[in-house]
Amino acid sequence: MHARTLSIAVAAALAGNTLAAPLQALGKPEGKLNIIAWPGYIERGETDKNYDWVSGFEKATGCKVNVKTAATSDEMVSLMNQGGYDLVTASGDASLRLIYGKKVQEVNLKLVPAYATVDSRLQHAPWHKVDGKHYGVPYQWGANFLAYNTKIFPKAPDSWGVVFDEQKLPDGKTNKGRVQAYDGAIYVADAALYLMHKNPALGIKDPYELTETQYAEVLKLLRAQKQLIHRYWHDVTVQMNDFKNEGVAASSAWGYQINALQAEKFPIEGVIPKEGATGWADTTMLHADAKNPVCAYKWMEHSLNRKLQSSLAEWFGSNPAVPAACKDKVPGGSDFCKSNGFDRIAQIRFWKTPQAKCSTQASCVPYSRWTADYIAIMGGR
Repeated sequence: MHARTLSIAVAAALAGNTLAAPLQALGKPEGKLNIIAWPGYIERGETDKNYDWVSGFEKATGCKVNVKTAATSDEMVSLMNQGGYDLVTASGDASLRLIYGKKVQEVNLKLVPAYATVDSRLQHAPWHKVDGKHYGVPYQWGANFLAYNTKIFPKAPDSWGVVFDEQKLPDGKTNKGRVQAYDGAIYVADAALYLMHKNPALGIKDPYELTETQYAEVLKLLRAQKQLIHRYWHDVTVQMNDFKNEGVAASSAWGYQINALQAEKFPIEGVIPKEGATGWADTTMLHADAKNPVCAYKWMEHSLNRKLQSSLAEWFGSNPAVPAACKDKVPGGSDFCKSNGFDRIAQIRFWKTPQAKCSTQASCVPYSRWTADYIAIMGGR
């Protein structure tokens, strides 16, 4: 895990937070619940009847669950800013923006007794606990894997260089036009992580904390990568189709796409290369103006249920926030915690929002610059 240093402006904003105090007791459920979530995170058995953690919740609580899926953290922040939602499954590059922007409220953990079962490595994580206050409940976490077509790579690639540097692949063809990159500014950190190992002289200590000199080198790498890119992906279905139909050889991907393609018998695997990987630790966060807070609290408690945690981890290709879930039998019968890297957390650099004031450098390039520059690299999209 990586400690965060708050800027004076952020600290002041938090000190002046005038949000209402968290609920102290739960009344009658409101009857509905509106959640912003990553694709595949809130399943009711419509895709596969074996994976349903919504129907039982609705029956037990009377809270009808409505889900709005989002493909990037920026989209989640935008939707939360618009309002009308109760919960969001926010990654670390969105959670702090939501806290600083006062779009989420402090959570009273006394009303979420299952919190005691959460992984100790996540209970006090800096992407959801600020100034001694908890702003959410951990949901799932995982790596941004290097996904690869096993027919093209009989042996797993051991470096992210396969998507960043032009080279000949094991099938004798170049990787030009056959690799993908994530359509989100946070992907700049993937390039920084690769350079951190490829060029130690740059002195990068944290891929989310870059000096102007380091940042310039990272952008140089990303501009060169543009010549290799088949597509900048954000839609999981489109990416899966690209692997199946467009000849994509390798890309960053979530376990969700890898699992789904394997279920279709497509030859794909995912690996955490020698450089490590960026990753995400998602938190269920309560909107500051949530209209259905009782249903929201009941969902947060439900979300930490072992059966939900284990089924979701197998389904999505993630790791449970509740370690005991690793021991559960799941519909697919897989050893999901082993395959999804539960014991490799030390190799993952979790998403966090880059700030000008940082802990490993005198000053760093903030996320606003990352966003503008990465959009320019992708081609003005």
